[in-house]
Amino acid sequence: MALTIHNSLTRAKEPFAPLDADMVRMYVCGPTVYDYAHIGNARPIIVFDVLFRLLRALYGEEHVRYVRNLTDVDDKINARAAEEGVPISEVTARTIRQFHADISALGVLPPTVEPRATEHIAEMQEIISRLIDAGCAYVAEGHVLYDVTARPDYGALSKRSLDEMLAGARVEVAPYKKNPMDFVLWKPSKEGEPAWESPWGAGRPGWHIECSAMSWKHLGETFDIHGGGIDLQFPHHENEIAQSTCAFHTPFMAKYWLHNGFLQVEGRKMSKSLGNFITIHDLLAEWPGEVLRLNMLRTHYRQPVDWTKKGLEESWKTLRGWYGRCDMDAVEGEGAFAPPVLEALCDDLNTPKALAALHQLEGAELAASLKALGFSRNIADPRQGAVDADGIEALIAAREAARAEKNWAEADRIRDELAARGVVLKDGPEGTSWELKR
Repeated sequence: MALTIHNSLTRAKEPFAPLDADMVRMYVCGPTVYDYAHIGNARPIIVFDVLFRLLRALYGEEHVRYVRNLTDVDDKINARAAEEGVPISEVTARTIRQFHADISALGVLPPTVEPRATEHIAEMQEIISRLIDAGCAYVAEGHVLYDVTARPDYGALSKRSLDEMLAGARVEVAPYKKNPMDFVLWKPSKEGEPAWESPWGAGRPGWHIECSAMSWKHLGETFDIHGGGIDLQFPHHENEIAQSTCAFHTPFMAKYWLHNGFLQVEGRKMSKSLGNFITIHDLLAEWPGEVLRLNMLRTHYRQPVDWTKKGLEESWKTLRGWYGRCDMDAVEGEGAFAPPVLEALCDDLNTPKALAALHQLEGAELAASLKALGFSRNIADPRQGAVDADGIEALIAAREAARAEKNWAEADRIRDELAARGVVLKDGPEGTSWELKR
């Protein structure tokens, strides 16, 4: 079945034709790991997980390579570590464990590769050197900056001229910049911040260069799909394109660009000042992860989504109805999309249409399609997922084994995974007991 997707670069739906049908390649920007991910962060994670599953169904699991990065060097991380008085590595390690536990509860498959920015400093420096040699970047007062006038098509993704960008952007005013919109590729590190030696002095990378380096390392100079939230379209994705095409002298970075829409809460923009800032972790304490997943997929990925309690209740009722009409345990593996579900997803990932098709299915066909979409568990209570006591006990045993081997990282990972399911552990002299958080 032919797949069509809306390409943000052309603003049109296009037939999807991979550069190499033997290996479909997709990159999606992942989180900056300094705190619990909020529900807005969950949207691209879930959306592109569905696309990953669809591509695997169309081309075969071994023919799809999905890269989703972790940004583990950033000002916010430095600030959090300083605030807590702990090493930066402690903040990033803890946050990555939390992130993995949370998205696992959402039914998200692991990407093929999950690179970390700090593991790709050499690749970043290589790209920066190429940009300087190509005349697209310059060194000024210990900084390396990209010259936005180096490419006449800068702004093609966001469809903005330099004047429009400058009028609507928050830019760092610095006397060493040739143009106010020039952005940092490398900068000096302050005392206490992470630093790496480079031809331009000890320092650390700018944000945008990280994704160019990681996508190049794991997908090549050009690849098929680059995804992320609409908030990343400018300046992040615009700058990625500029860097990569200049460094590698290619006509494009990714052939197709996909962006999911914004998320608001109960009709209002989510913000801490409004008191409606919600993390995935907070929601998982009240709702099963698959309810959150379904609630996200009820809106087409390109449209804004309004996250409401009423929507969560409706999603729970819908799941209960589907599970009442099929036996999920009768389907092995990841399941398979029924033809009407597959047809809907192949139309620019039309999940509302796919979910409507599920209402017309019964039995094994319904169960297989639910599993293929990332749903796999029954729901016993609107505020708590089905209790798998044997599975919980097995994880507790695995945690005890890890603790005995002093593998604290694995023990913490298992604890966080159980916490994401609402399982509270109590360690005592007679062993570990558990209870469900209501």
